[in-house]
Amino acid sequence: MKLYTNLTDIKGPISGACATIGNFDGVHLGHQMLFAEVVSRAHAIKGASVAVTFDPHPLKVLRPESIRLISTTEQKIELIEKAGIDVLVIIPFDRAFAATSAETFVEDILLKTIGVRELVVGYDYAFGRGRQGNIDFLREKGRAHGFPVTVVEAHYENGMLVSSTRIRELVAEGRMADVRILLGRYYQIRGDVQRGKQRGGRVVGFPTANLRISEEDLCPKRGVYVTQVIYDGRCYGGVSNIGYNPTFGENRLVAETHIFDFHDDIYGRPIKINLLRHLRGEKKFDGPEALAAQIRLDIEAAREVLAAAQKELLLSCEENFSR
Repeated sequence: MKLYTNLTDIKGPISGACATIGNFDGVHLGHQMLFAEVVSRAHAIKGASVAVTFDPHPLKVLRPESIRLISTTEQKIELIEKAGIDVLVIIPFDRAFAATSAETFVEDILLKTIGVRELVVGYDYAFGRGRQGNIDFLREKGRAHGFPVTVVEAHYENGMLVSSTRIRELVAEGRMADVRILLGRYYQIRGDVQRGKQRGGRVVGFPTANLRISEEDLCPKRGVYVTQVIYDGRCYGGVSNIGYNPTFGENRLVAETHIFDFHDDIYGRPIKINLLRHLRGEKKFDGPEALAAQIRLDIEAAREVLAAAQKELLLSCEENFSR
């Protein structure tokens, strides 16, 4: 996949560009349907499938307190490439760009810079200053400039609307099975392993790999999760506590993961953690012994969940290494 992170890097119109535009946070099943339509249409005219998105997410600039993102830019790039898109254009978004009119966006960016031949958008997409660029506007521009506009309708799974907003709500509620249905994969957090207080192994008897979680990011419901841990080309089972570790009076939000059958020193190394199921809420225990007893129960429950999902986990593991 060809990646452009600035419009000035595009030296000429993209040949046979069939494009879609969106924020694509989470790259959920609805987004994947958009990409499949774009890829199909590009193939039909022997052109290039193009996705146009923004970084940071526009709401992070315009109303930063109003949104918590499902995926990082890194994840979004990986997932869009996996969807078969030929060219990804990431437009830097700031307040100056937010003032761009819908007319200018179509004329200068979609037509002159990218060279759009066909356009595919979601049923609720709008862009430009004041969200002037709605579906009717795009269809009118398409008729005027000779590019067809295809609208992909809303998609439902198990009676649930597939949308980034709904997925954020489900993540915050800890409903990871429903999140997986709408995403088409497990919800994942990732980062470099941090050096913590090292109480997990020394005091409690269960060493953990710790990832810091920003209060500004989308945070799953606090508590203990069954997890799949991806590290250095291998997948492991585990249990993760997401919260503030109240037994020891911590005040920093962190994901602490005990990885099953694992003994490597991985401080500073990147790991990915898929959240499979929320087991219980975060709880303050009387001390290390009571906490250790509960962790043993959590591990037993987690191993049962992992054994039941063995085939799905194998596929998930293979997907992570095919990117």
